Amino acid sequence: MLGLLRRRSGALAIGALVLAAVLCVLGGGLPPQDLAALLERVAPVLGFVVAIAVLAELAREAGLLDVIAHGLTVLARGRTAVLWCAVCALAVVCTAFFSLDTTALIMTPVVVLTARRVDVPAVPFALATVWLANTASLLLPVSNLTNLLARDALGGGTASFLARSAVPTLIAIVVPVALLAIVHRRDLQGRFRASPAPQIHDRVLLRISGCVVVVLLPLLVVVPAVWIPAGAAALVLLLAFALRRREAIGVHLVPWHPLAIALALFVLVETAHVQGATSFVLRAADGGAGPTGLLRTAGTSALAANVLDNLPAFLLLERASADDPASTMALLIGVDVGPLITPWASLATLLWHQRMQAMGVRIPWVRFMALGAVAVVITVPLATLALAVLE
Repeated sequence: MLGLLRRRSGALAIGALVLAAVLCVLGGGLPPQDLAALLERVAPVLGFVVAIAVLAELAREAGLLDVIAHGLTVLARGRTAVLWCAVCALAVVCTAFFSLDTTALIMTPVVVLTARRVDVPAVPFALATVWLANTASLLLPVSNLTNLLARDALGGGTASFLARSAVPTLIAIVVPVALLAIVHRRDLQGRFRASPAPQIHDRVLLRISGCVVVVLLPLLVVVPAVWIPAGAAALVLLLAFALRRREAIGVHLVPWHPLAIALALFVLVETAHVQGATSFVLRAADGGAGPTGLLRTAGTSALAANVLDNLPAFLLLERASADDPASTMALLIGVDVGPLITPWASLATLLWHQRMQAMGVRIPWVRFMALGAVAVVITVPLATLALAVLE
């Protein structure tokens, strides 16, 4: 009953956002020319989100993640700490190439079930998944919706983006992992007994999914218009499933709720910009150049992400740093690495929590927020200072 009420309240909140966005357009708050420019900018980004979500869900249906997770248990050779480190590495790779929301939505149940199969505590594995879904999303343009929106301000290509993001991302991965390892050191001790291999119902679909993912990963790095290879990969898997398991295809593959939230927020924040309602916030976020200025930008954006959610925080603050690539990366550090405190700081965290509840895993929000605050206070400044040194 409680779960039903939460789902209904979530649907009502999304409906309210969409209605507000529609009223902004119909009421003239966002003029047609500004709406057209906004849609031209975000359409490829949202197209990528749809394609990668469909691809990830079909790959999960084919059993690819289950096979990878079982491979990690074999690789760990019964050592819990090694298995945890392997899960952390998988979370980083999944986030870097398939985005933080995919990690939260698809990888979370696989990680929890893997921990249960080998009879080890699920909480350290689940926390590592959601933390790294956020912090590792700083690495590549495709890792986070905010990165795709900021890519042009950072030179437009993956190489120019990676030149500024690589070292801060390394810090944003190592520090949270080290903190979780310290906090959960007792849970990560000892050994486990390996679980049996997962049952694969269609090995042809498994092989096709594996090949598609292997081919896609480098293309997401080298092709500027990432929606093209992602869309092509999703089409290949859709065709394969249409021929071999048609019942797995449906509208449920499309992440309707995240799309509705993202598009509504785009419209609402753009309306606020057009109406001049964001000037005070932009002045607060414009820290200028130098280490102190970058720290101010990153700190302000991390605070905004935890108060509002990382996507509207980025949309509100991006114009404060649009002319300076270093400031733009500091903004991304705040909105990508910073959303570890409040439950609503990123959509990935909300999706993760939804999956955790459905699987009966409980983590008190007070403990979650306290640990997240410690991680953010340490990680965001260190990552930002690393950026300042590189500049």
